[in-house]
Amino acid sequence: MALRTVLSDPMLRMLALAVLLAVIIPVGSQTRPAADLLVSAGVFVLFLLNGMRIARSEIRLGLRNWRFLLPLLLWVFGAMALAGMALSSLGQGLIPPLIAVGFLYLGSLPSTVQSATSYSALAGGNLGLSVISAALVNIAGIFVTVPVFFLLGGTGSEAQIGWESAERILLILLLPFVIGQIVQGWTRDFIARHGRHIIWIDRLVIALAVYVAFSGAVEQGIWQRVDASAWTWLGGMVAVFLLFGHLGSWVVAGALRLPRPDRISFLFAGTQKSTAVGVPLAAILFPPEIAGFLVVPLMLYHLTQLVVAAPVAGALRRAG
Repeated sequence: MALRTVLSDPMLRMLALAVLLAVIIPVGSQTRPAADLLVSAGVFVLFLLNGMRIARSEIRLGLRNWRFLLPLLLWVFGAMALAGMALSSLGQGLIPPLIAVGFLYLGSLPSTVQSATSYSALAGGNLGLSVISAALVNIAGIFVTVPVFFLLGGTGSEAQIGWESAERILLILLLPFVIGQIVQGWTRDFIARHGRHIIWIDRLVIALAVYVAFSGAVEQGIWQRVDASAWTWLGGMVAVFLLFGHLGSWVVAGALRLPRPDRISFLFAGTQKSTAVGVPLAAILFPPEIAGFLVVPLMLYHLTQLVVAAPVAGALRRAG
């Protein structure tokens, strides 16, 4: 079941194709400025559409459920970020430094809306709460991810964030999202009619960002700098991070005495990490030769979370 889920995931197939293209035909130095501009434009459109899709009424409703939302925010941007920082420190000397820093970046990211809600529904969770909370965590990620990454030591490497990066976040992420929120009253019907087509815009933008970023990593010799031993360590660290996410979020939700459906929603919202935010954000914050290394843990985690989430959701449904 898990393998079938992975193979049928369009986003995963597009990510694999983007990486393959980057290996075979990487973006060259002459075409990189145009590619970077295209990625920035795509990310702007992506967050504009996100602003149009997330209803303001849902945001207000989610904010009222502070007993669920506040611990979830602390878990996603606090505990998971600290776990990423710990793995980043442990990985120094075992894997390339920028890939190690990628675990801190991974831990600082928000939840992914689609898979968090899908697996929550499959497991018998509170679907409405899953949708609202994952959406709110994604909105919070626009404001929180970069400061958390910065405060926990993300700038201790080549991956430094300055005022120029902050301006890009405001102009390419926050501004289009705000515009989308303002105009959603006029665009709601259009979004509803063309939702199945619009989701392909999301996937294409993310795949393009992966292609450009990974091209930079290929040009920097990622295959020569990451040997078999490093890939083994990297896979083990991803597995540890995923285990921590699942066990920790389940225990925390139990300690909060949440009803079982809400506890399931907390589990998936607290564990699934978003490539839809992580890859475009890395693409606008860092040059490709840095972003390509930083997103390696995220892409491996994305694959692994899909493999693990399906059987976990099935087991929870059967146990309920």
